[in-house]
Amino acid sequence: MLNGTKTIANNPLVKQLPTATVFTNKKFEVIYASDKFLSDFSFDSQHTFGKPINELFTTLSDNWENKLYNCLSDKSHNVNVSYNLNSATDSKWYKWSCTAWQNEANETIGLIIHFEDITDKKLKEEQVNTLQSLLDAMCEISKIGVWDYDIINNKLICCDVIRQIHDVSEDYEFSFDSALSAYKDGYSRNTVSMLVHETMTKGTSWNEKLQFRTAKGKEIWVQVAGMPTFMDGKIVGIKGTLQNIEKQVQSETKTKENELLLRTLVDNLPLNVFIKDTESRKILVNRSECDYMGVDNPDELLGKSDFELFNKDIALISRAEDLQVMETLTPILGRETINETKDGRISTFLTSKIPLKGNNGKAQGLVGISMDISDLKQKEQELRDLINVTSQQNKKLVNFAHIVSHNLRSHTANFSMLLDFLANEKNEEEKSNIIKMLTQASDNLLETLENLNEVVAINTNINLEKKPIRLNQRIVSVKRNLKAFLVNNNAKIVNAISEHTSIKVIPAYIDSILMNFITNAVKYKHPDRPPLITLSTTNENGYITLSIEDNGLGIDLKKYGDKLFGMYKTFHDHSDSRGIGLYITKNQIEAMNGKVTVASKVGVGTTFKIYFNEQN
Repeated sequence: MLNGTKTIANNPLVKQLPTATVFTNKKFEVIYASDKFLSDFSFDSQHTFGKPINELFTTLSDNWENKLYNCLSDKSHNVNVSYNLNSATDSKWYKWSCTAWQNEANETIGLIIHFEDITDKKLKEEQVNTLQSLLDAMCEISKIGVWDYDIINNKLICCDVIRQIHDVSEDYEFSFDSALSAYKDGYSRNTVSMLVHETMTKGTSWNEKLQFRTAKGKEIWVQVAGMPTFMDGKIVGIKGTLQNIEKQVQSETKTKENELLLRTLVDNLPLNVFIKDTESRKILVNRSECDYMGVDNPDELLGKSDFELFNKDIALISRAEDLQVMETLTPILGRETINETKDGRISTFLTSKIPLKGNNGKAQGLVGISMDISDLKQKEQELRDLINVTSQQNKKLVNFAHIVSHNLRSHTANFSMLLDFLANEKNEEEKSNIIKMLTQASDNLLETLENLNEVVAINTNINLEKKPIRLNQRIVSVKRNLKAFLVNNNAKIVNAISEHTSIKVIPAYIDSILMNFITNAVKYKHPDRPPLITLSTTNENGYITLSIEDNGLGIDLKKYGDKLFGMYKTFHDHSDSRGIGLYITKNQIEAMNGKVTVASKVGVGTTFKIYFNEQN
């Protein structure tokens, strides 16, 4: 037997077999072996021939040995077994094909075993299994199911996630028609059917959000996608994904509803609301802000900064406030600001600016809320003016009551004393003198009553209307009426007022005002020089100001300033001084919403400034 083995082992036909092949006897001892067998398994002939197969392959299990025995007894069948050959650096898989070895008498004398290297196939199977496991895990984690439709065989394969979405059992067998019928009748089913048809005919891919009905009748929203599978340039199938997005859709719907509610609320607030980014550009505005800026579409404001919408000085202030809020993360609350738009409209706002913080804790912009308080500020000013007027009127009333009381008491005391003298006087000549004094006292009382009546008329006659007049025309008229008086006193009037100067006044009052100031300037002239009266006008803070300057005696304002415009107050020895002219004149000026000021130096002269308010 040994000689036969050596003889056969040296046979070139056996040695050169193209496959790894061994021949064993019934004891599974190696009788013949190809060179490829020896090289594939790194065996040498000396230690291979004559040895049992299980000594060469020590990892063979009893189960495999049983299969070899079965092959000996069953001549008509091959027995296939797989063997994993592990080395220090590699792992190989072989497929064993066993068949009975028979002699010429058809007697089984051993086994013929062919070894096929299936390592590449095994690795690919493992790779496919790994990818399948990974795909299954990804589907389960992401809850996105995958499906594969074989057009040729009309077969649909789906993963477990898709079964969960359909709400069917794990062993449920899908058909393509049943999968399509799960989409809600109408738009969703028609859409997915049309998309599948286009994929089959045109090779298009798609991704749609559609409504879906589960096997148990529950309606949900799904995201379904598909793409064609090609073989030899032809479309042979469709692969795709299916995802249950019901929660996302509900969340989006809720978010949109909340956004709409918030937008409705913000748009109907009687406040200007805006959001700015870090560059102070508006990224959201409400209806009130649009109305204030005079635009119909919010897009006309979005992306614009204050420099594009407001006066430059206002924009600089606003930008500084924005930077302060975003850098310090400290809000500005209830700050009064003044805005001036490009078209010159000025409004007063009560503004709050609140920083918008990002996840990193830094400001990503700010929210601004402004309340237009222009009307309130106007009413506040009107109220303040009313309080001032009321205060002044109260002072006037107290002063007037004091004057009336004092003057009438003086006159009545004088009358009482003269009547007492008259009753006790026996001398007819003295009685005649007393009667003359009574007559004079009566005239004085009448004059006082007339003066008081004129003051009352000035302050109570609200029906007199201011009218525009040419100031020079009134000055010429007054000069004409005072011509003899001015000539007798060698007085000169210098008129520096433009011919076109117009003022709004009560005509009767302006004549009286000019008459009083001019005659006073002449009456209280300086004894060493002829009277010189200069008239001029200027514009000051919304007033047309008339200046009447003289070179007369002047007035000690430190001594008499508070009493200058009082009733019956005189400051010079003059036979014609009664102390009523300036009092009446001041009341006339104030009745026209004007004011009067005085500057004077004793021995040099006096300048009265009359401020005519152009408003009614």
